[in-house]
Amino acid sequence: MSEKDLIQHCAAIGIEAIEGIDPQFYPEAIAQGLKIALVGSHGFAKGPVDPENHQECVSKLMKSIDIAVAHKAPSVITFTGMRVAGMQDKTADKNCLDCWKKVIKHAEQSNVTLVLEHLNSRDNSHPMKGHPGYYGDDVEHCIDLVKQMDSPNFKLLFDIYHVQIMHGDVMRRIKMYHTWIGHYHTAGNPGRCEMDEHQEINYPPLLESIVSTGYRGFVAQEFIPTWSEPVQSLRHGAMVMDV
Repeated sequence: MSEKDLIQHCAAIGIEAIEGIDPQFYPEAIAQGLKIALVGSHGFAKGPVDPENHQECVSKLMKSIDIAVAHKAPSVITFTGMRVAGMQDKTADKNCLDCWKKVIKHAEQSNVTLVLEHLNSRDNSHPMKGHPGYYGDDVEHCIDLVKQMDSPNFKLLFDIYHVQIMHGDVMRRIKMYHTWIGHYHTAGNPGRCEMDEHQEINYPPLLESIVSTGYRGFVAQEFIPTWSEPVQSLRHGAMVMDV
């Protein structure tokens, strides 16, 4: 559906915030009573793992931080990017950290959190269901990068769908890593579908675990509707999240 329609449906359902839309629609979303949960940046493909992308990544992250401030959004997303052939992990880690360190002070001064998204590299069936070749496909590795950044304004974007595919044991990991988690994404697995009875993740107790950690940020719907009425899919997702 169009972004304007999505904004209207989110507001009507009672969803508190929105993300993943073009910033040109932020004023309209805010006018409809929605908050902006997360601002996009450089995308998952051209990330800081490759030094050739650093200038572009830094520029887009800095701009996104300013957009977040202007629209009172708490977070900006970042990614590692895709693996570079022949590059050792130690070098790739340093490249990522060097890039993020160029923008973290601006994030801290702006009271905006950069959230690093962990993605699965197993599913090759659809460009939004999996990302073969993505460097940050191990959630423990991503947590280690977050720890090395050593900033309250750099955290993990814990995508429940991706963690389930790569690792499983999601509830335990939420409890283990909650200190370093700054945002959550949801979807049913397999297929990045609705969170209904036809997929394998039991979401209500996962949400209760998130709440029990003291987390009070956003849990965002990031699934691909398969039902005949996408608005009903979104309404159902909001209901599942209501714990």
